[in-house]
Amino acid sequence: MTIGFIGQGFIGKHMADDFVTRGFAVVRYALEPAYSANRDAIAECDIVFIAVPTPTTPQGFDSSILEGVLSLVGVGKIAVIKSTVVPGTTTCLQKQFPDRILVHAPEFLREKFAAEDTARPARTIIGLPSMDTAHTIAAATVLKVVPKSSYELVCQSETAELIKYGGNCFLAQKVVFMNLLCDAAAACGADYSAISAAMAADARIGSSHMKVIDESGHPGSVPGRGAGGHCFPKDLAAFAAWYEGIVSSDDKGIAVWRAIEAKNTTLLQTSKKDLELLQGIYG
Repeated sequence: MTIGFIGQGFIGKHMADDFVTRGFAVVRYALEPAYSANRDAIAECDIVFIAVPTPTTPQGFDSSILEGVLSLVGVGKIAVIKSTVVPGTTTCLQKQFPDRILVHAPEFLREKFAAEDTARPARTIIGLPSMDTAHTIAAATVLKVVPKSSYELVCQSETAELIKYGGNCFLAQKVVFMNLLCDAAAACGADYSAISAAMAADARIGSSHMKVIDESGHPGSVPGRGAGGHCFPKDLAAFAAWYEGIVSSDDKGIAVWRAIEAKNTTLLQTSKKDLELLQGIYG
């Protein structure tokens, strides 16, 4: 099979590199001059992985770039959406492109370890907008070509989409919580480093996302407080807005998500971290 990739950011590039390493014929298309001539060749690819921006803007979640490239996938071919999308997006896009087979396979890459995480994924989730034969076969086909993982799940696309947001928003919430705990420790004279180490020893909690001064952000970022990087701020904003729309009667739940979002934004602003990303989200 020939495998296509639309988008050559850190997700699409590392995926394409991995497929080349494993001996697949690969076509890469992106706006960069090195790949822009391959636009028409994408239609001949059997499976096309799409990793393009789906930003959160002052107007809300924006899937226009994703919608704009789906027409490049050949009729009858499989389009694998890697981009993060709010629940219901894959089902909606499948209705817009009924002559392609769309699935959603969220990515779980850490930016600093993208190549390693691509080659040895911890999870592979395949979300289907319909559990019919065509989509079930497509899921099996995708699972055959991607690197093996210890956890594989084929489910409804809404479930897959929410798995991605659930993970990112949970970890962002953990970052915010640990920042609050650090401030509480400072206020009463307690030792935050001892507190966080003792909590990390609890297997139910774990040690990730406990550094109050975040030095692991996206390339070029500066150390600061709050859940930063390309994913957490935009996904918190998108999920909070989506939750408010889908569970509109839950005033207290909406307030919880909006409060987490607001506190995280304040942490980023006061420490001057990822200000350009915040401006893109909120204006």
